[in-house]
Amino acid sequence: MTSLHSTRPTKIDWLQGLSLPSDWSESKVKFVAPGMQAGEAITAESIEPVGAYPVYGGNGLRGYTEAKTHNGTRILIGRQGALCGNVHLVSGEFWASEHAIVARAADAADPRWLAYLLRVMNLGQYSQTAAQPGIGTAQINALSVPVPPLSQQRAIADYLDRETDRIDTLIEEQQRLIELLRERRAAVLSAVFDAGPATEATKVGRLLAARPSYGVLVPRYVDESEGVPFVRVGDLLHLAPARPMLAIEPEQSDEYSRTRIVGGEVLLGVVGKMGQAALAPQWLAGANVARAVSVLRCEDPAVAPLLCAWLGSNSFLYQAELATSGDSIQPTLGMKDLSQFDINLPTDPNAATDLARRLAKIDTLIDETERFIELSKERRAALITAAVTGQVDVREMA
Repeated sequence: MTSLHSTRPTKIDWLQGLSLPSDWSESKVKFVAPGMQAGEAITAESIEPVGAYPVYGGNGLRGYTEAKTHNGTRILIGRQGALCGNVHLVSGEFWASEHAIVARAADAADPRWLAYLLRVMNLGQYSQTAAQPGIGTAQINALSVPVPPLSQQRAIADYLDRETDRIDTLIEEQQRLIELLRERRAAVLSAVFDAGPATEATKVGRLLAARPSYGVLVPRYVDESEGVPFVRVGDLLHLAPARPMLAIEPEQSDEYSRTRIVGGEVLLGVVGKMGQAALAPQWLAGANVARAVSVLRCEDPAVAPLLCAWLGSNSFLYQAELATSGDSIQPTLGMKDLSQFDINLPTDPNAATDLARRLAKIDTLIDETERFIELSKERRAALITAAVTGQVDVREMA
């Protein structure tokens, strides 16, 4: 990509001081997408898994129905909820629901270019309410936008279609790799913990020095420098000394002394997604845990790494699913149920060390692949932003 040579300043706020190519103009959304309006209401009963016409809401495809509201190429913008401001380009015959704003590109605007531009503008930031985010056509219509000549719009769209397709394909390949690595991880755990001559069957409760306990029910938060570090479910997979953590009053931590961490305990998330567990590092000594985290203290400290690994196995997940199947709101694993779970512990004294080494290799590959995906997404976003704001000239490459 090459930089554009002749530029001029612009007063478009969201461009934050960037210059535009001299042959680009400035306009309002209402002129490049005239007649913007909300879609039409449709009942949930009218939407089926299959049907004559796709139904699009604020976050893309919802299903199918037997009637249509539009025919042609349109840009759909989410107008309500957490995904308010999402942008989707759709074509053909379809039904646009009331949760989407429907925009049609003007004759002098390429719809693909316009969709890329609207995504870069981060329309969700213009939401007017915090409790139930929402954005209206008047807010979007009033926004200023940079407009290249139509031929450049098409060149930008062609270039971005090609480059984003390449990046998306690469991301999909890396996501498949992660799936394969997770399958390999599950297979390693199964090989270690499945019943057989190399394992001994027991109950989780028999491995523990004390009954497993929930943490603090209603935390009283204080400044991190004045309180006791407070471990929540979201912290379990990312424990690190440099990572910020909430804190609670020391007096409240004393009230829940049974879950105060010493180091070496197994910490398990017991509300929501099952299987999130970590071995408490020594630097976490003195911290306490949230209601959604259980503290498991093993009678034999050497068993703790094995128990922690088993909590990510299909054996544990299956038993946890059975134990929480009657929960109506979100899965919550009871401590009595957990104590009665069956576990096959390997009898080889080197099993924990060998398993940790094998899992570490797989986890490192997963982490590296996830980071690669993150960087690819950042590159994708940067490419789009640079192209639609005129920071690069794509005509030689489109």
